Amino acid sequence: EVVLVESGGGLVQPGESLTLSCVASGFHFLGSAMSWVRQAPGKELEWVALISSHAGSVTNYLDSGKGRFTISRDNTKNTLYLQLNNLQIEDTAMYYCARDWATPSNLGRLTRGQGTQVTVSS
Repeated sequence: EVVLVESGGGLVQPGESLTLSCVASGFHFLGSAMSWVRQAPGKELEWVALISSHAGSVTNYLDSGKGRFTISRDNTKNTLYLQLNNLQIEDTAMYYCARDWATPSNLGRLTRGQGTQVTVSS
């Protein structure tokens, strides 16, 4: 059984940072591309950051996250990370890690964890 457990969310002020973590089990983490996706209240699910399998040498970011967000992985710990810097109010959402490389066609069908809430408020 695929299990993804996110943590690290919280309430922060604009400009502050958070690091999200996702511990994975039940599948071959090393050989799996991974994604972070998010959903804000009343909005559709959107992908935030993607990382390739194995060494994670290929990454991709939502335009609004470029230069602020960093996705990484520690295969020795089966853990995925998302560093969120200079957070803005519009980053407020439930953040999920997901198995596989998110695309517009598979976004809604990805296996996700229970999520961790990020709230940015002044």
